[in-house]
Amino acid sequence: MKYIIFLILCCLPTLALASSDATLLDLTATAYGYTALVLFVLAYIFVIFEEMLHLRKSKPVLTAAGLIWIIIAYAYAQHGDSHTAASEVRHHLLDFSELMLFLLSAMTFINTMEERNIFSLLRARLVSSGLSLRAIFWITGLLAFCISPIADNLTTALIMGAVVIAVGAGNAAFIAISCINIVIAANAGGTFSPFGDITTLMVWQSGHIQFSEFFDLFLPSVVNWLLPAAIMSMALPKAMPAPMIEEIQVKTGGYFVVGLFLFTIIMTVTIHNTVHLPPFLGMMTGLGLLKLYGYRIKMAERRQPQLVAETVADEDNNNPEAFDIFKSVQRAEWDTLMFFYGVILCVGGLGTLGYLTLTSELMYNDLGATIANTLVGVMSAVVDNIPVMFAVLNMNPDMSSGQWLLVTLTAGVGGSLLSVGSAAGVALMGQARGYYTFMSHLKWSWAIALGYLASIGTHLWINSELM
Repeated sequence: MKYIIFLILCCLPTLALASSDATLLDLTATAYGYTALVLFVLAYIFVIFEEMLHLRKSKPVLTAAGLIWIIIAYAYAQHGDSHTAASEVRHHLLDFSELMLFLLSAMTFINTMEERNIFSLLRARLVSSGLSLRAIFWITGLLAFCISPIADNLTTALIMGAVVIAVGAGNAAFIAISCINIVIAANAGGTFSPFGDITTLMVWQSGHIQFSEFFDLFLPSVVNWLLPAAIMSMALPKAMPAPMIEEIQVKTGGYFVVGLFLFTIIMTVTIHNTVHLPPFLGMMTGLGLLKLYGYRIKMAERRQPQLVAETVADEDNNNPEAFDIFKSVQRAEWDTLMFFYGVILCVGGLGTLGYLTLTSELMYNDLGATIANTLVGVMSAVVDNIPVMFAVLNMNPDMSSGQWLLVTLTAGVGGSLLSVGSAAGVALMGQARGYYTFMSHLKWSWAIALGYLASIGTHLWINSELM
């Protein structure tokens, strides 16, 4: 029975950026524990089949989170303890709050840059470049690798995906291979930066790896992308795309917003490393600066309506609508943020019941850290890397910095093994529907697996002193 629980919990998420001093009961072999475990598994089944059911992933986990904590509170009350459950849920709520505020700030910056046509300009330049399909394959992969450490892998994949779909219109083979390349590159590029993926952000905020240490994963990440990219490039059709011309103008203040985002990242890292304030504080301060600058853009566009590139009729007249920063906030991925809340509370509850302690003993004590961390990447290809990394953080195994870097690498790039293993892959399947599919990705999984193993070998070699 314990090995069945182990297999299930390997795919479960939670976050532990702080520790609780409460003495917890072991309820893993009780009706309370089994009921909570079943509730979460059922909720996560709905999450896995989100695309098929058209049910937003936040809905089942939010419901399961509430039910699980009601069960926990009742179980502790039966033992005469009416305080521990409330204390534990507040502990996990604090973890979620830090994550949500950080992500909300980053999402608002990205949405503002998108609204100001920064990403549209990049797409237009590539579409109008007149380069060969092979060159577009390599350039979009390289840009995905270089942009994702800053803009996150999901946003990067969507931008580059739009390029290959436009350039390779009608060429199904090119679009499919290029989308696979973009997913691999975006996931690999997001691995060596705390800003590149939710998993790296979580590891950074947990304190297991310092900001500068993430760059030790640069070469393994390069290997992870380049090896399968080189193999897939040999199957590219030798053709030139049809000539295209697309003119895009960056809206007022667009370049300044990019600079402000870079300044916010530098400020966030600096205050975290020098005065040890949590990263979300720096990001929220940057968001405040963005809101102040958004006011300046709004006033400028109201004074000069011709600056507004796109007009929206209001209820009374046809006056152009000036920039509004709160529309960028509104366009944040609220379903994703609520999903994280549900996930953190759900499996925080399972940790309170004692399941993650059991999993940690089976996984890291019996298998060893290197094998366990390698398997984490394989698991992330099936379930998604975010929940798997949350599980590892909550188990909090006693590992060296080299092993924490290894699990950061494997969780980040392991999701590339299958199209459903990362947010970038799932998003591109929707964007390039009919061209990039689960089966088209699976066809090249063997090459991606070679890159996965080679990146692990590279890390074990160049960072051997950290292991």
